[in-house]
Amino acid sequence: MTAASPLSATAYRSVNPADPDDVVLRFSAPGAFAAVDTVERARAAQAGWLLAGAAARSAALGAVAAAVEAAAAELAALAVREVGKPLTEARAEVARTAAIWRYYAQTPYDPVGAVHETAAGAGLLLSRRRPHGVAGLITPWNFPFAIPSWKAAPALAVGNAVVLKPAPQATACAQRLAEIVQQALPAGVFTVLPGDATEGNALVSASDVVSFTGSTTVGQAVVRTATSRGIPVQAEMGGLNAAVVLPDADVERAAAHIAAAIAGYAGQKCTATSRVIAVGAALDPLRDALAEALRAVPVGDPADVATVCGPLIDARARDQVVDAVHGLRVLAGGTVPDGAGWYAAPTLVEGAPPGHRLLCEEVFGPVAALLPAESLEHAVRISNSVPHGLVTSLHTADLDAALGGLDRLDTGMVRINAPSTGVDFHLPFGGTKASSHGAREQGRVALEFYAATRTYTLAPAKVA
Repeated sequence: MTAASPLSATAYRSVNPADPDDVVLRFSAPGAFAAVDTVERARAAQAGWLLAGAAARSAALGAVAAAVEAAAAELAALAVREVGKPLTEARAEVARTAAIWRYYAQTPYDPVGAVHETAAGAGLLLSRRRPHGVAGLITPWNFPFAIPSWKAAPALAVGNAVVLKPAPQATACAQRLAEIVQQALPAGVFTVLPGDATEGNALVSASDVVSFTGSTTVGQAVVRTATSRGIPVQAEMGGLNAAVVLPDADVERAAAHIAAAIAGYAGQKCTATSRVIAVGAALDPLRDALAEALRAVPVGDPADVATVCGPLIDARARDQVVDAVHGLRVLAGGTVPDGAGWYAAPTLVEGAPPGHRLLCEEVFGPVAALLPAESLEHAVRISNSVPHGLVTSLHTADLDAALGGLDRLDTGMVRINAPSTGVDFHLPFGGTKASSHGAREQGRVALEFYAATRTYTLAPAKVA
């Protein structure tokens, strides 16, 4: 049974990926009508939240940041248990979650518009951002605190109410986050809606603005529904990310970065590296160094502070990794450890033919394909040849090559001499092509997505 398998039409359970016999939470999904009622209650609370003013919103978001910090150990332990996140990464995610709320706690004081001169005559022209109303947020399980926070905090900062529909596998984390947030906010302003597709569809059909992170297939359906209603929507839908290594790169350092980006959290990040493109003479030394680095990655209990690669989220995810490498030359990994939990060894393969699943789809596990390229131009073509375009890492000591990569790589983010993983929450986040739809997330640009600009004309009642 998967980590969030239905027990009946409305009953679910979330289980520990490292110990599937450990049931973290049993919960019921309320259904579509209840989901719409939840949105309506949030809409009723939103007006008062906006009228409370910038100082009240800033103080509330700051209080959430402080409460997250105070509960850091508990939250990290819950992420370890419910979604199998290694403890070191879980602690880092909780720290980032607090920082996100603190960052957005200052933004209610930001300017929300501008004053313009009229084209002719007396009066004023004003532009002003105003909240949409209710923000419907649909989030995945892999960052159970950070992703809901980097969506909810800017939405709340500009005066929206929020309804969060988390992935079933991360429901306990979402409910605990809600308890913290709700202590600082007025009733009804932030609500968690448990459930799955039924509740998610209802949320998209009833909200005033929608933000989604998850699979490409579901994300495209969310976009179609939201756009048919004429409401703003953003969708982050994963990646098929490449690491490009040039012959002048520090191969050992590049291998360490790439191994971390392949195997960290069992590759269950949309920014994980799944294709490694070695240019020219870099191929042979990189093959050896990367295989050795992956074999050295600590795999095991996510509660162990030394663990880097913990379990996959469920048996289906683990089986997808095993199936994806079948028939290919395995340079490292390719095995499933004995014992409880849904583990797979960090894996590097070679010889994947054009059209192979690893080169066309996001497998979402600790596995990558090694590919040769004749030149940087060839590597760029390979990197750009897939449907997604989230992030690329480029490893080189040549500044000209680095600058050339920035201009030619068709991804929303390019990281030079750094892992493909890693997000700066104060900068825009998003990709190109099938990776993203709509406005960027994070940073100040998120405030613009969660608000609409209105133009006001103020003309004098009497003309002298």
